[in-house]
Amino acid sequence: MGEAPVKILHIDSSILGEASASRALTREIVSHLKAKHADAEVAYLDLAAGDLPHLSPQSLARSDEAEAARNNQALEQFLAAEVVVIGAPIYNFSIPSQLKAWIDRISVAGRTFRYTAAGPEGLAGGKEIIVAMSRGGVSAAADRGEFSESYLRFLFGFLGITRVRFVHAEALNISPQHREASLKAAHAAIASGQALAA
Repeated sequence: MGEAPVKILHIDSSILGEASASRALTREIVSHLKAKHADAEVAYLDLAAGDLPHLSPQSLARSDEAEAARNNQALEQFLAAEVVVIGAPIYNFSIPSQLKAWIDRISVAGRTFRYTAAGPEGLAGGKEIIVAMSRGGVSAAADRGEFSESYLRFLFGFLGITRVRFVHAEALNISPQHREASLKAAHAAIASGQALAA
């Protein structure tokens, strides 16, 4: 009996559509993973499409049946995935609010983490997270505006996930030359497998 197919969750959050660098990178990452795992099952979630609203009192109270169903679907998709590929552009020094809305749906006490006498314990370990992070400028130390990568590393670590890797495309808005060089380097890293290696 053969092994079960690898389950991949492909998430985009950019609002720029086909002009998005992070969307181009996530497509290439997923394509690279499918080349390695021909029988991979891929679920796709476009957060910019607006299907997942921001967290609200109704969300917490589960008083809206349609919203509760969407929340549960997002959580179950995440739990079922072995590899999660996330497009995370940087807007005003942070991730898109649409991506934060998704994070609020997968960070669920008793499902992806729990509190114990010894402190919090992540329950979603064993997954692999690959983040395609794009930004118009360049990354900097935390005191100069680097909040997004450190936040995502902490968040997924809190959920028990230790295999979190990033593919970066930076300086995209500085000049056409910077954009071309940065995207070329990111695509080369994906193609070589370097950016995806454990």
